[in-house]
Amino acid sequence: MRRIKGKLTPYLLMLPAGLWLLIFFAIPLVYMASVSLMTGNLIDGWKQTWHWQNYTEGFDLYGDKLVRSLWYGLLATVACIVLGYPAAYWIAFKGGRHKSTWLFMLLLPFFVSFVLRTVAWKLVLTDNGPLLKPLKGWGLLPDDFHVLDSGFAVVSGLTYNFLPFMVLPIYVALERIDYRVIEAAYDLYAGRLEVFRRVVLPLSLPGVFAGVIMTFVPVSSDYVNAQVLGGPGNTMIGNVIQAEYFTNSNYHTASALSFTLMALLLIGIFAYARALGTKDVLEAAGR
Repeated sequence: MRRIKGKLTPYLLMLPAGLWLLIFFAIPLVYMASVSLMTGNLIDGWKQTWHWQNYTEGFDLYGDKLVRSLWYGLLATVACIVLGYPAAYWIAFKGGRHKSTWLFMLLLPFFVSFVLRTVAWKLVLTDNGPLLKPLKGWGLLPDDFHVLDSGFAVVSGLTYNFLPFMVLPIYVALERIDYRVIEAAYDLYAGRLEVFRRVVLPLSLPGVFAGVIMTFVPVSSDYVNAQVLGGPGNTMIGNVIQAEYFTNSNYHTASALSFTLMALLLIGIFAYARALGTKDVLEAAGR
């Protein structure tokens, strides 16, 4: 009896989380897949007709928004790496006894609503805001220069909001590096750049790998930043899905677009994992 309980214990511990994912993720996902193949409208009702054209029609209508979302997601993810890796490196190796303080400062904006943070970023980037107004007054920028309602504003807002998702996994990976390995590299007459390129960077790849996935997926499907910071020419696919669901009541189109975005994200992630070398990343994580 005790042996049976021992074998069942792991499954019993996984049961609450498994049921939670089944009820609030798997079942809604299956239902949304069914809706994506329906035809009809809100007045006459919906029928399951296995209308695969919902996918092709949605792509034909909003393919440019899909491409723009993936492009903005890629730019924001690269910006998060460029900004986040040095920050994680400094906290891990130079933070000393104040590491917890710096991490808390990094996470402090998360205590404020996502929407409020985006609106605050809009106030910073506005033409008469604290950033552009002084520069225009000093003659460093022309009077008609503006940042809002542009792709740059959307990407900068995405980078600002999702930067901690990149910094934290990279910090964890850097924190796990045995400093004696770095000292051994210096003892073998390696320079700073060589030590970083051949020791620190390979050992931190698991954090970069996790950070890219944690950042690219939510960034590409975000719609708040494009709505608040972008103009009509910067609409992302998340804005389209939101409008089709809640404004136009075209549930079949919105569901088809959601699955199309999901498929493109999965293809991109698998391609990224293959290019980076998942096996090499896991081996580096296990060292």
